[in-house]
Amino acid sequence: MSEPNVNALKAPVRVKMSTRSLTCLAMLTAIAYVVMILSKALPQVLGFLQLDLKDTIICIGGFLYGPLSAAVISIVVAVVEMFTYSDTGPFGCIMNLLATCAFCCTASYVYKKAHTKKGAVAGLTLAVVALTAVMLLWNYLITPLYMTGTTRADVADMLIPVFLPFNLVKGGLNMAVILLIYKPVVTALRKARLAPQSHTPIQE
Repeated sequence: MSEPNVNALKAPVRVKMSTRSLTCLAMLTAIAYVVMILSKALPQVLGFLQLDLKDTIICIGGFLYGPLSAAVISIVVAVVEMFTYSDTGPFGCIMNLLATCAFCCTASYVYKKAHTKKGAVAGLTLAVVALTAVMLLWNYLITPLYMTGTTRADVADMLIPVFLPFNLVKGGLNMAVILLIYKPVVTALRKARLAPQSHTPIQE
């Protein structure tokens, strides 16, 4: 009598876990989009710099599934936003995507390497720095292309007094919210059997 094929027995389990992971990522993507819409009610700077809390949700997805998942969610949300709520077109989509990936992928990568509270704080701190540095460069390069009546020299004059503090505040706000809600959100997802059980909420 032949022995059972162990790999064949494990295959359905892998499919089941993959389906759960996709379901969780899809749900986080939808929530990130809703949070983006709600964030439109927050104050704007210069009429086009928008505080946006969707990065908190995307970063949770990155903490659970890694930086690549954070990048995928960022792309989906940015593209859907471009076709629905954005009035800055492809340029705004690119800026949106660069900012979100700089923050969420950096934090997720560091947290993947150091899966503790200290690792999360270090990752999020580096994410704020990455967001600020990346957006200083890309605001200088791209903003004049879609901001009517603004030259590159005008943007250069705004880098330190406007763009620098704005991105520090935006990154710091997202960091604070993530540290506040990550544990209860992941605990709820795990109870619903959506989040991977091998990952533990930030607690060390």
